[in-house]
Amino acid sequence: MEKEKIYAGIDISKERLDVSLYPEDNCQTFSYDEKGMTAITEYLSKVHPAIVVLEATGGYETLIAASLSTAGIAVALTNPRQIRDFAKATGRLAKTDSIDARVIAHFAAAIKPLPKPVSDDQAQEFKDMLMRRRQIIEMITAEKNRLGKARGSVKKHIEAHIQWLQKELDDISHRLSEIVKSSPIWREKDDMLRSIPGVGPVLSLTLLADLPELGKLNRRQISALVGVAPFNRDSGLMRGKRTVWGGRSKVRAALYMSTLVATRYNPVIRAFYLRLCTAGKAKKVALTACMRKLLTIINAIIRTRTTWAAPVPVINDVG
Repeated sequence: MEKEKIYAGIDISKERLDVSLYPEDNCQTFSYDEKGMTAITEYLSKVHPAIVVLEATGGYETLIAASLSTAGIAVALTNPRQIRDFAKATGRLAKTDSIDARVIAHFAAAIKPLPKPVSDDQAQEFKDMLMRRRQIIEMITAEKNRLGKARGSVKKHIEAHIQWLQKELDDISHRLSEIVKSSPIWREKDDMLRSIPGVGPVLSLTLLADLPELGKLNRRQISALVGVAPFNRDSGLMRGKRTVWGGRSKVRAALYMSTLVATRYNPVIRAFYLRLCTAGKAKKVALTACMRKLLTIINAIIRTRTTWAAPVPVINDVG
């Protein structure tokens, strides 16, 4: 017999969060601060609700929605009028925080709204701006290559264009940073990513935009998705070299540059790289293996919602 699904509703006020589960019809109260949000996230992570519904209450819902979404819990924001109409239709006319939470949980079970933790427009804007940043970098590189052969007034025009492009690059980088800061979900993930030695703003932004599966797949799946997992090239008695191919080239390019830094400044990656080189592996092969290991560490940190300094079982997940 299939286990009955559990649905959760949260009534939000300025200082407290009332959480109810359906069909259990119980209610618990948490303080609306960092301690309370951590407690409610841990509580719902153990319950595994099919979805958690919150009312869109003019901004109070943002932080708790971000906390739950980052933990992998499905969250849906609903118009308060829909909840009120549902309460009237089901005969619940009294109104307290605990009753409201029970009504929201019942609404979640009956309507099953779709989760949308980050707006499509916001996500698309983020991706478009990141693409534009890459284009500007390519233009700057091309202009610098032309500058070496230019003379006279042409050289001055190229120098002026490079200066203008650099300003555009600075502006768009600042805008990307502002978008991340404006989204609690992305801001928390960015903080976790940037805590890892070797992971800078470029890789963090690239992962946020182009690898939403991060933290939701195992180490083999995420490596194959990015294109750093080795594949056999065997046929009959012939045994070819294992190679990496396919995947998401933009993510792989950013990961490559960060791995170069990590082989110098990340103690885990540096030790792994030196061990492979000492064992006779070609530097290119060793670097690819380090890319895979760094990606696995990143994936584990996002999945466990920790930072590099925290005592998480990252090493046991890599290899």
